[in-house]
Amino acid sequence: METVTLVQLIAVVLTIYAIFVAVFLVLENRSPQSTLAWLPVLLLLPIIGLFIYLLTGRNWRAFSNRHELVKVVGSSNMSARVRKILQTQPDRLEQLSKLGHLEYSRLATLLWNSGRSLLTFHNQLEILQDASEKYPRLMGDIEGAKHFVHMLYYEWASDPFTEKLLALMIEKVNQGVEIRIIYDPAGSKAMLSKEYLQRVHQAGIHMQAYSPLYSIHNISYRNHRKVVVIDGRIAYAGGLNMTEKHLTGPGKGFTGWRDTHARVCGEAALALQGVFAGMWYNTTKESTFDEKYFPAPDQDLPDLPIQVVSAGPDSEWKVIRKCYLTMIKLARHHVWIQSPFLVLDESMVEIAKSAAMSGVDITFMVAPKGAETDIAYRAGMTYAKDLVDAGVKIMLYQGAYFHSKTVCVDSIMCSIGSANMDIRSFNIDYEANLVIYDPKVTEELEQDFKNDLKFCVPFSVQEYEQRSFGGRLSDSVKRLVSPLL
Repeated sequence: METVTLVQLIAVVLTIYAIFVAVFLVLENRSPQSTLAWLPVLLLLPIIGLFIYLLTGRNWRAFSNRHELVKVVGSSNMSARVRKILQTQPDRLEQLSKLGHLEYSRLATLLWNSGRSLLTFHNQLEILQDASEKYPRLMGDIEGAKHFVHMLYYEWASDPFTEKLLALMIEKVNQGVEIRIIYDPAGSKAMLSKEYLQRVHQAGIHMQAYSPLYSIHNISYRNHRKVVVIDGRIAYAGGLNMTEKHLTGPGKGFTGWRDTHARVCGEAALALQGVFAGMWYNTTKESTFDEKYFPAPDQDLPDLPIQVVSAGPDSEWKVIRKCYLTMIKLARHHVWIQSPFLVLDESMVEIAKSAAMSGVDITFMVAPKGAETDIAYRAGMTYAKDLVDAGVKIMLYQGAYFHSKTVCVDSIMCSIGSANMDIRSFNIDYEANLVIYDPKVTEELEQDFKNDLKFCVPFSVQEYEQRSFGGRLSDSVKRLVSPLL
């Protein structure tokens, strides 16, 4: 009799739990596929599933510091300058609309309304392909720093290259230059030694981990940005981290590392300083919004419209996702996309399919495999099959590990940044992209895309369907995980 009573009690508790979970998920108004993916996890694995949800499933309202950050900016001695920049945005959007491309104003207005992405004009930009181009330029700019160097990276390693960088940073600190670094402990993992960090701190370099791994409630929300700001006048953004493997390759069958970064001078550097300052405050509670970190920009630079787009899990609107969706939607002739991952939500898949079916050349260049876990890469092959069936072109990069994150639209506008074409970059990670409204820069990036095509082979649906049943089933199971991210 006691056993029956216990079973009944457990049944009642589980029923109440199931009803609570169902109501809770429905009220969150997630996408149907995300809701349906979370339901079995939470129902079949009550304890483990709840733990996974707390790590990865909560929305931005669970931990946003937005209001606190607004107060800090408002109380800084540069708040007047900030207000002036914000007040000029409508005029700048109008100025952009007069450059002759309707697509410019539509995309820029969306990015401003959804993410307050600052549109800047007085800029110079240099595309840097691979670490062999970026690292020497960066080292030279750090060597010339007069006031401060701010760096924000997902991966930072202890290796021969960063040892050279450390020696240079110590020299600059001794000259009175302030150096602040944020690294992501999940991205750096065993790459960054305690001994290296000790020498960094002893030298007077301020190097902090964003969201330490012991902060369990935020463990899934990572800083994926790769940003450097030097004296508020020069900045870097793109896909390259701070590790020698970008020079030598990750090994394990790869011939090297293929990536893209951008170096900018001008107003866009100030916008990227704002990105750094926000994350530095959220990490350390120290404000770097003072006027000395936001110098008056050089007005003699040419007009090159660049919009700095940043987003993260604490953003109410998924602005980078909206950016990519809109770039595809606005295209009339072609959209060429580079991303190591191809893990898309339903809206992105449908937009790409519709554009391809309407005659637009939609081409994704992706990595067919990775140096570590293959979950995201194999899941991407199932999306590739669906897209190719609708006329989208999928090109698989061969030889070097492919890590670029770029988008080119109709030879008139492009994007370079840290955000992948995957659900994690859209929803969970902190990312930063540059959207450039300029045919000359876009054509240069498109030429790099054409050069990369020489190292690609097209994805073949026929070859994929010849894979073993177990292999295809494994890929499909990995795809099921993607809505949970």
